[in-house]
Amino acid sequence: MPLNRDKTRNFCIIAHIDHGKSTLADRLLEATGTLKGKELQEQVLDSMDLERERGITIKSHPIRMNYEDPRGESWTLNLIDTPGHVDFHYEVSRSLAACEGALLVVDAVQGVQAQTINNMYLALEHDLEIIPVINKIDLPAARPEYVQEQFIDLLGCDPDEVLLVSAKTGEGIPDLLDAITDRVPSPEGDPKERAKALIFDSIFDPYVGAVAYVRMFAGTISKGDKIYCMGNEKRFDVGELGWFRLTRMGQDTLEAGEVGFIATGAKDVRHVRVGDTITLADEPCDHPWPGYAEAKPMVFSGLYPTDNDQYDDLLEALEKLQMNDAALSWEKESSAALGFGFRCGFLGLLHLEIIQERLEREYGLNLIATLPNVEYEVLLRDGSVQLCENPALLPEAKHIEEIREPIVHASIITPKDFVGAVIQISLERRGVQTKMEYLDPERVCIEFDIPLNELVVDYYDKLKSVTKGYASLDYEYRRHQMDDLVRLDILINGDLVDALTCIVHRENAYTWGLKLCQKLKELIPRQMFAVAIQAAVGTRVLARTSVKAFRKNVTAKCYGGDISRKRKLLEKQKEGKKRMKQVGSVEIPQDAFLAVLKVER
Repeated sequence: MPLNRDKTRNFCIIAHIDHGKSTLADRLLEATGTLKGKELQEQVLDSMDLERERGITIKSHPIRMNYEDPRGESWTLNLIDTPGHVDFHYEVSRSLAACEGALLVVDAVQGVQAQTINNMYLALEHDLEIIPVINKIDLPAARPEYVQEQFIDLLGCDPDEVLLVSAKTGEGIPDLLDAITDRVPSPEGDPKERAKALIFDSIFDPYVGAVAYVRMFAGTISKGDKIYCMGNEKRFDVGELGWFRLTRMGQDTLEAGEVGFIATGAKDVRHVRVGDTITLADEPCDHPWPGYAEAKPMVFSGLYPTDNDQYDDLLEALEKLQMNDAALSWEKESSAALGFGFRCGFLGLLHLEIIQERLEREYGLNLIATLPNVEYEVLLRDGSVQLCENPALLPEAKHIEEIREPIVHASIITPKDFVGAVIQISLERRGVQTKMEYLDPERVCIEFDIPLNELVVDYYDKLKSVTKGYASLDYEYRRHQMDDLVRLDILINGDLVDALTCIVHRENAYTWGLKLCQKLKELIPRQMFAVAIQAAVGTRVLARTSVKAFRKNVTAKCYGGDISRKRKLLEKQKEGKKRMKQVGSVEIPQDAFLAVLKVER
């Protein structure tokens, strides 16, 4: 059945986390009759249990809805769902590029948040028609008039353009569907031109290989065609193609304006990358869709099985996860303290948490994750530049000219009462304030350039704590910048514990090292000999503490008599302890490796 482009609308829903995006999608599917009866469940487009539990969208899910409006006209509505977290910024940008319109959803209680503004600018960059939607108007604490004023200030729109809905009760959904058909433009593109399709997502299917989720911008692609991915220069044969309901629905062709899938048969999802352009191998289009970039890991962490027998299971699990997540990268590494494991690269902290939780939950693994860190650029004295994502592998200080760390631009929206606290914790983390503006009499937007390394450990928790949960944070990578950074080593009984090594600013090295030593003293169990815990930069010890030895009272049997008898027994004990210390090894509990995460900065 040929596509009627005039009656087709491609749109997405963008919102800050927990503003009701997935629930709104449920109501649209229900109102259009796309899903009925048993198919309907809460957050139907969130297929993972983890997504439902956390209330976040991790993987985007497109779906086609057939809608008949009150006038009796039939419409094809393609909803391209988007992830909601800042970690998946690039994926969101590709989903927006595949649409002509966007529903910008804001919670009627919380109002406009940092990511709302970021998503709005992203939608404007792609020249989308923005439909402002205020959700959760059924809640007792809802303030729709206040949020409507925020929208008017932000978008410069008329009050009657802002739609009030409740995704929970279904109130306002018919008006929203009418707004989508009236305001969102129909897709452009000529089916007779050379084929051009944008990949906005991809998954791996064990039966048909890597499946590209595409938006057709020009031309036609049919079953059996030879296609060409312009970004990574790979060629494939089209096995299946079609459109989306809850499952993939096959058809013979995809033409300009349609949203659908193409099964490429590729054995690796990394061959079908998000943002790439698909065209026909025999008649390629002139130039790819702009904006393609390979997903770059920003946060790195070592993942080690607590039981070394699970190493092969962890390897297999990572290989399976990477099939569906091209942004996940890993390489084998070993640690003297933790044994064999993997150094993994993630898009951000949430991505790290999700992967770790999926490994533990879906594959039954018990893991230790080392302190998250970032990728540094190290300029060596011979003029070469080395990338270092593992602090334990940082070259010796005598070979280093300078170390550059990644800087991100962070936007924080907070109630005015907490401005001082937000500025204080940001400056403590070496942030540089670049801008501050009042969005309205009650809320302030503060912008900082801040090292990513200071952001990834516990900055977000601290921010939520000092603002009583009201602040919201959004950030994006800007540049690598030189600073006075040093490698802080932790030595236990003179032995370096590589899993506790971290890179810190020279000014903070003493404080950080002292706190870490004190935390480890609480966690390392007492031995029959004293255990020295030291924090050192190079050969210079900055802080030291000791875990006291268990001590038997060897002089208990000496009642009265000459003092030399007691001294002789104590000296004998001292010699024994010394020999024990030389051959004894300290068992470091798992809690000690997590202690680094819990140290107050």
